[in-house]
Amino acid sequence: MSKQEKSLTMTVLMTPDMANFSGHVHGGSLLKLLDQVAYACAAKYCRQYVVTMSLDQVFFKQKVEVGELVTFYANVNYVGTSSMEIGIRVVAEDLRSDEKRHTTSCYFTMVAVDGQGKSVKVAPLELTSELDKRLFEAGAMRRRLRKENMKKNAQLHVEISKDDL
Repeated sequence: MSKQEKSLTMTVLMTPDMANFSGHVHGGSLLKLLDQVAYACAAKYCRQYVVTMSLDQVFFKQKVEVGELVTFYANVNYVGTSSMEIGIRVVAEDLRSDEKRHTTSCYFTMVAVDGQGKSVKVAPLELTSELDKRLFEAGAMRRRLRKENMKKNAQLHVEISKDDL
């Protein structure tokens, strides 16, 4: 088996069509790109079609300007049976000043599926460095917390009917 490809880098120029009313890059434009990067990273790792299961902890730390180059650094942090956590770090670069800023971070959970949309098993993650091990443990912790939160939300969930609105 070939060496696992668990990282991906993608760079995109921020164009005027991505701007919001204040002239900065719209968060939704970044979210769409983040989802595409997470898909590419997970699919490349498992060599399967993948779907987005969840998006956790999106931190928009700084504004992104139209005209900046934005680089998305994606990594497979954790692998379960069919799911993979993809951590993404976003760095914006002002081409005129060479300034680089860490603007956004998030974690996607992607699930490998077959042609009928059923989840399929993916290869375990090879942990070859101390950093790999720390990222894996942090991903496992986020998975546990996500499951606990889902359970609590299910217990608190109240159906709202049209008549309640």
